[in-house]
Amino acid sequence: MKYKLLIADDEKNIRNGLAESFALDGYDVVEAADGLEAWNLFAKGDIDLVISDLRMPSLSGEDLLKRIHDEIPGFPVIILTGHGSVAGAVDAMRNGAWDFLTKPVHVDHLNELVKQALANRELVLKHKRLEEEIDRKKQFESLIGKSAAMRKVFDLISRAAPARASILITGESGVGKELVADAIHGLSPRKGKPFVKVHCAALASSLLESELFGHEKGAFTGAVSRTRGRFELANEGTLFLDEIGEIDQNLQIKLLRVLQERKFERVGGEETIETDVRLVAATNKDLKSEIEKGNFREDLYFRLNVVNIEVPPLRERKDDIPLLVTSFLNEFAVENNKPVPTIDDKARACIFAYDWPGNVRELRNCMESAMVMARGTMITEDDLPPGLRVKNDEGWIRIPVGTSMEESEKIIIRDTLAAHKGNKSKASEVLGLGRKTLHRKLVDYNITDASEDDSD
Repeated sequence: MKYKLLIADDEKNIRNGLAESFALDGYDVVEAADGLEAWNLFAKGDIDLVISDLRMPSLSGEDLLKRIHDEIPGFPVIILTGHGSVAGAVDAMRNGAWDFLTKPVHVDHLNELVKQALANRELVLKHKRLEEEIDRKKQFESLIGKSAAMRKVFDLISRAAPARASILITGESGVGKELVADAIHGLSPRKGKPFVKVHCAALASSLLESELFGHEKGAFTGAVSRTRGRFELANEGTLFLDEIGEIDQNLQIKLLRVLQERKFERVGGEETIETDVRLVAATNKDLKSEIEKGNFREDLYFRLNVVNIEVPPLRERKDDIPLLVTSFLNEFAVENNKPVPTIDDKARACIFAYDWPGNVRELRNCMESAMVMARGTMITEDDLPPGLRVKNDEGWIRIPVGTSMEESEKIIIRDTLAAHKGNKSKASEVLGLGRKTLHRKLVDYNITDASEDDSD
């Protein structure tokens, strides 16, 4: 890797001499004749280390150091100073300079300091990248899935989280929209700041307004003191508005103003309050349809829907069911101080055949119920809710209208294999496929049979 150095000194001979020496050592070098020029070059963002004189016109070395560390804490800056300014150089060290040298500069010594500083910066950056990757994995732990649909969701979260843009999370009830909001905040630059959640459908309109914007003492009956709203509490952080489609037109107007101007007044108040909030909203409604009906403002919709993340229903990502079931059973085993149960083949077939209209939330509740009802360490068909058992008794494979031929074949192979307890010989016979063809399709479709029963 070729590093780029910025050398700032108002003495041309010193500046040019150092630049030539470091260029011969294989560094890219840019020069600045004063502190302000140095800052402008640094602000372009491709500098790896700064060597700066302490006393310069326009902007001193101390002020340049302060600006650099305000922008990138810990960035390596080496200070050069005359003998009469050693005290100033020591102050610069206290303010974060990597080291300082007095003039005339010993080039070999300076070169060694540069190598040490750059090596340390590489370690710091590597550690930071590792921490970010660990944080990223932690944020996705609650969002379980390996299907193509969920990989797309993970990718959108990763790309959208670092930005400031508003995000609209859409999807049916129970798919995990709040978990997506959690991940967005946790992967954003605001992760150390407040993450405030409001369930818009849980409050009447008048109460929701006060909840969002706060109120002054005496604003309404029962307002015995000034109360800060969620926009104030979430300042510099993230505000998550769940079921945004439930708010009325008057409140939509006020919300639109906050998004446009980042200002609002408390209920019953005159003071204008500024807020810096990243807004994430979620809905299970079709807001475009609500706009056509006159129930939702189009301008607010466009403000909210800068980035859209649609969370797929569980019936469209059945490949994720084994992972979800395992996670839930492990969780409930710990809660109930029981061993983790296994699931027999008939029960597993029921689980795969069911469409899960309540999505992940319904599956989670089903697994908790099954663990409670199970008499031993095996969950059977009888331990499942009646709705799941009835559908399995019909002996049908259900494929929703609009499913592609490839996805349909995948569903048929998976459910047939489950119905025959993982016996690939019987499954291939029923499907009219050769064993090698079936094996290839299992690999192509990433179908894993939990029973691993391959007996003839």
